[in-house]
Amino acid sequence: MIWIGNVSKRYAKTGPLAVDGLQLTVPKGEIFGFLGPNGAGKTTTIKMITGILKPDEGDIEVDGVSISRNPIEAKKRIGYVPDGADPFSRLTGMEYLTFMADVYRVSRDERNKRIPELAERFEMQDVLGDLISSYSRGMKQKISVIAALIHSPPVWILDEPMVGLDPKSSSILKDEMRRYSENGKTVFFSTHVLEVAERLCDRLAVLKEGRLVAEGKLEELRQGTGGQMNDEQTLENLFLELT
Repeated sequence: MIWIGNVSKRYAKTGPLAVDGLQLTVPKGEIFGFLGPNGAGKTTTIKMITGILKPDEGDIEVDGVSISRNPIEAKKRIGYVPDGADPFSRLTGMEYLTFMADVYRVSRDERNKRIPELAERFEMQDVLGDLISSYSRGMKQKISVIAALIHSPPVWILDEPMVGLDPKSSSILKDEMRRYSENGKTVFFSTHVLEVAERLCDRLAVLKEGRLVAEGKLEELRQGTGGQMNDEQTLENLFLELT
């Protein structure tokens, strides 16, 4: 679960708010899509959830743990795939995954089980011995996804996860996101690919200029736009109306 309690953030004392009084709850067992135009505050919000940035106001809880009061415990509960993931290029894939397993204190038995399992699922088993510097952008994205899941966190956060992935890899990732949520865990991701969000997400939130302008299931968003209810109205049309 993720709870965001009236969170605000600005980058300069006299500048505009990047995130303005955001209040949001994402329960367990759900894929939650976080949408908005460029500069809406999505990545800033994600960086606050993951503890990279501190909110100026409000608090955030991850799986019931405050990121401000107990940051280490909260971060243990998160698997994070950043936008434009760029893992350590001088390590091999296996060295990087081993390092991440050490960071999250994953037992030897558990990592020996999970690394081959995830590598096979994402079709990376044959390149784990290669340097990450030799990987394509899509391969770097996949090794980052595997690293984020190595400790089986209750909350999985992805920022633009489909960027750089070919159609087959995107399909594998979407299947994994659905499987993860069906196991009672939280998947929170931002994307500009609205067709993916429409098909994949249980609920959605739309951010504009740092403020939440809509949140709920797709059917609820259709009803909340103020226009005539239309079950065939696409998420893209709703998004354009809202933003």
